Amino acid sequence: MALSETNGSNRTLERAAAILDAVSKSTVSASELSRRTGLSVSTSYRLAQQMAEYGFLRRTDDGAFRIGERFVRSAIENAALPVLQELRNRTGETAQLWVRRGDDRVCLISADSQHELRATLPPGARVPLPLGSSGRLLTADDSAMADLAATGWIESLGVRTPGLASVSAPVRSDDGIIAAVCLAMPIARVASSPGKDYGDLAVLAAQKISETMTKAN
Repeated sequence: MALSETNGSNRTLERAAAILDAVSKSTVSASELSRRTGLSVSTSYRLAQQMAEYGFLRRTDDGAFRIGERFVRSAIENAALPVLQELRNRTGETAQLWVRRGDDRVCLISADSQHELRATLPPGARVPLPLGSSGRLLTADDSAMADLAATGWIESLGVRTPGLASVSAPVRSDDGIIAAVCLAMPIARVASSPGKDYGDLAVLAAQKISETMTKAN
């Protein structure tokens, strides 16, 4: 969608739509964004920067633009919901999807256990990093990455909340780890450890979400 910068007094939404069209299939540089939209480099760059601030676009390490977290998040949620429900049904425990937002992690989906005694946090809940197994995974410090390399999952027992345990596995894309599948439960129902009991199932669920995301793209 190429635009004229002088046609009309308020073209902000039209320009934003053109920018989204330009990055919908691939990552583009500022100059290529200008070429695809017909806007000047300065105008397209300024709008793209503003859209990145609100999550509609994201910047790559080399300064190019690609589709942002608001759209990726929706795709993750669509891919993850049936997988988390299946994981919850197989284990009887609460299955969640977490993403990093600055110095916190945010729960996008929670398929809650049906047990009266259960671990649960509502979608939208924020927890400071790096507490909990998902927190350690999304922080990606050396210790967490060593545990992940050894087992494929990261576990936690009573660290964030006394009496609760969890195991988390990474959802990956070409950009690396983009989310964490977390299975959370009361310590009273842990047999060996969260990871030994359910780590393989958490890893399988995370892989299913990653594969669904890849196919969708």
